[in-house]
Amino acid sequence: MSPDLWMILAFAGLLIAGVPVAFSLGLAGAAGILAGLSPTMLATLGTNTYNSIAKYPLIAIPLFILTGLIFERAGVAARLVRFAQALIGPRHGGLALVAVLVCMIMGGMSGSGPADAAAVAMVMLPSMTKAGYPRPFSATLIAASASTAILIPPSVALILYSIVVPGVDLRALFAAGLFPGILAGLALLGPALFVSRRYDWEGSGWEGSTSVDGAELPRVGESFRQALPALFAPVLILGGLRSGLFTPTEAAVVAVAYGALVGLFLTREMSWRDLWGLLGEAAVISGVVMLIIALAGIFAWAGTMLGTFRHLAEWIIGLSDSGPLLLVLIMLAVLVAGMLLDAISIYLIMMPILIPVMQHFGWNPVWFGILLAMNIAIGQFTPPVAVNLMVTTEVAKVPLEQTLGWALLFVAAMASALLLVAVFPEIALWLPRVLGYNLG
Repeated sequence: MSPDLWMILAFAGLLIAGVPVAFSLGLAGAAGILAGLSPTMLATLGTNTYNSIAKYPLIAIPLFILTGLIFERAGVAARLVRFAQALIGPRHGGLALVAVLVCMIMGGMSGSGPADAAAVAMVMLPSMTKAGYPRPFSATLIAASASTAILIPPSVALILYSIVVPGVDLRALFAAGLFPGILAGLALLGPALFVSRRYDWEGSGWEGSTSVDGAELPRVGESFRQALPALFAPVLILGGLRSGLFTPTEAAVVAVAYGALVGLFLTREMSWRDLWGLLGEAAVISGVVMLIIALAGIFAWAGTMLGTFRHLAEWIIGLSDSGPLLLVLIMLAVLVAGMLLDAISIYLIMMPILIPVMQHFGWNPVWFGILLAMNIAIGQFTPPVAVNLMVTTEVAKVPLEQTLGWALLFVAAMASALLLVAVFPEIALWLPRVLGYNLG
């Protein structure tokens, strides 16, 4: 058995056995080194793990994770929901529209789908249930809408993509993800509104005169004033990046500072003790992410030295001379991977293989990165793993299997948005081109 095949089989076997992804990557890489190189090369394990995380842009990841936790604790989601409800008013599908819009705005603060799903689900689910929406539907809609956080900047996944793929401008990726993220959210609205009307959810029998917290719906002006600090957060982050006032990594620092000010002094729903606890929570989550990245460095180094990634890329290229056909096959493979793994693991495992394929067919790396992100977003609410859906079903107290039918409906909706971006690349590339960013 060839060493590269041994490494791949070791990785697959460890995953099937239930070993965490991080340790599966590290152990499979070490197995590849032993099988195809010299045992003395195991001395490089420490260097490879260090080199994998000793990258300045990675500082932004724990900071944006902390930003999401701070805004969740600061009561931002509830204020956004009240503003959206006041703006839309009681009507068929009104709360479904509110859930999608709030998830998209929250995604512009944290870049984390599970965090947004948890924050919005806790605020929206009681009100949607009272209005007649089935809990499995509400949980699935919120999980699907929260997946747009992987596209709408700032996105933790796009930060990692810019590190894994050499020469890609993170600012271009952020700009490129904006319109596809909005398109994905709009695609979810269509079936949500149609189903709401068909089953008369939030219909004439429901008194929609109260907000999510049971109080009377505030006036638009009042609710806008309360939501203004939250609405200003994406403007601050993206405006600062566009003006050159700060780099993406510095933007993460600004986002944390702004979120802390909002929670401590504006909404006053967060104390200094809460902030200290959130620092610890963010450290734990970031530690898991960084452990995956660090141990993936062993796998990546072994795969490069053994020629595993090159062999797999050549095999993929040899499947067909048709670039569009191979793109479809790659998208299907990433979709399946997204059902089982998180975005960070997918990028670290698949990009060393896909970069040569991308270069062979001349695909724009920014556009290709957005397509991958959209695919991974779909996987975040598609069983069996579905990290976003796991969060919302836990809040809704419903079994995951009850959401399968609704999940397939929203998968089809978001897949249509993915198809549009694949067929018309300018949906993603127009904004970064107008802003003058390097498209690779």
